[in-house]
Amino acid sequence: MATFTVWKFDDANSADKSVDLLKTLQKEELIRVVDAATVKWENGKKKPKTTQLNNLTGAGATGGAFWGFLFGLIFFVPLLGAAIGAASGGVAGSLADIGIDDDFIKEVRNEVTEGTSAVFLLTSDAVQDKVKDAFGQSGLHPHLVHTNLSNEQEQALRLAFVD
Repeated sequence: MATFTVWKFDDANSADKSVDLLKTLQKEELIRVVDAATVKWENGKKKPKTTQLNNLTGAGATGGAFWGFLFGLIFFVPLLGAAIGAASGGVAGSLADIGIDDDFIKEVRNEVTEGTSAVFLLTSDAVQDKVKDAFGQSGLHPHLVHTNLSNEQEQALRLAFVD
């Protein structure tokens, strides 16, 4: 089963640095990145720059349409929120089934702001202690914003990344 997580960084460049680390971890078979995208919101910019990471995931499991729709809901049409969700019918319903609902959109919108960055990951087969150690040694200090894990699994994941 794949895990969907959103990790926030307190500067605009660390999400890109985390991608380099994820590439290394994937080559070492310590994690499998099924699909991923980054958000980079530089100081002074009105909107963030979003990037789908085809170079990390191969063909990309979800495709650009998914990331475009998701990032549009979160960052580019914040005033429409629920109206977009209602208008997109089945797609919004499918997203809600995996934990991407209005609460998720609000949570990410409140966390990923100007001067920060984030990586959105769909992963599997993670060797959690090795991944934790690699991020701990990297100095990137990610903050878990969202996951589809159980409460117990999420708490364990949060604790794994605490200094």
